[in-house]
Amino acid sequence: MIALTVAGLTLREAFRRRVVWALLVLTVALLALSGWGFSKLIGLDTDLGTMTSGEARLVASMLLNLIMFGFSLIAAIGTAFLAGPTLAGEVESGQALALLARPVRRSSVLLGKWLGLVTFGCGYVVLAGLGQLLIVRAVVGYWPPAPATGLALLAAETVVLLTLALLLSSVVSPMASGIVAVGLFGATWVAGVVGGIGGALGNEGVERVGTVSRILVPTDGLWRGAMNAFQDPGALVQMGPEGGFPFLSDAPLTAAYLAWAAVWIAVVWALTALSFSRRDI
Repeated sequence: MIALTVAGLTLREAFRRRVVWALLVLTVALLALSGWGFSKLIGLDTDLGTMTSGEARLVASMLLNLIMFGFSLIAAIGTAFLAGPTLAGEVESGQALALLARPVRRSSVLLGKWLGLVTFGCGYVVLAGLGQLLIVRAVVGYWPPAPATGLALLAAETVVLLTLALLLSSVVSPMASGIVAVGLFGATWVAGVVGGIGGALGNEGVERVGTVSRILVPTDGLWRGAMNAFQDPGALVQMGPEGGFPFLSDAPLTAAYLAWAAVWIAVVWALTALSFSRRDI
């Protein structure tokens, strides 16, 4: 009960922050620009001739992954900089003492804040992503093969980053926790690109860089699963495994990797609870 109450308060507080308005502006701008861009695909003159509706849908599927990465980046920045002030900011300002001075478990407060932020982050990703899918469907006529799976994996990616940001905010300042969390998000994605290049070149050592990074922080692995769910199945046939990289994924995620992502979230949350319980407020 306490956790749900704190979750509601956290969600209400999140909507009051300026970062939410920044997210809204960025999302509307991205949706508008993408809609305009997709509307120019059909009938576009290229070196190979005028683009047909079928070719436009194929290109749209690859561009969709690019735009969805933009949404995941916006969500990463937003949730990371919301998580820091929500935990570390309240501790530094003394607001947490007013609540924790009562007979309330710190783990219950932490769970409530996590649930509130997860609701906000996942809600944003699903609504923004669904809006983008509907725009692509209306303008180009393309609908991905597994939209629900793709949106769920994007939401899971947000949960991973949010949980990591909370862990960091339990030990460092709010600004530092946001910067480090977003930095790790970007570094993991770059490592995945490097690993993909290594795989395309047959270099197992370089390919292992991407594999290890996806184990340490599963954001990039979940993102690749989402790409596979959004892309046209014929895209890999047309472009080849190397041609559309890094915005094409050659295989869906395995059940073992999804299980690992769930275990990773649980372990990091437990570490956050342990760190928060020992923090002097």
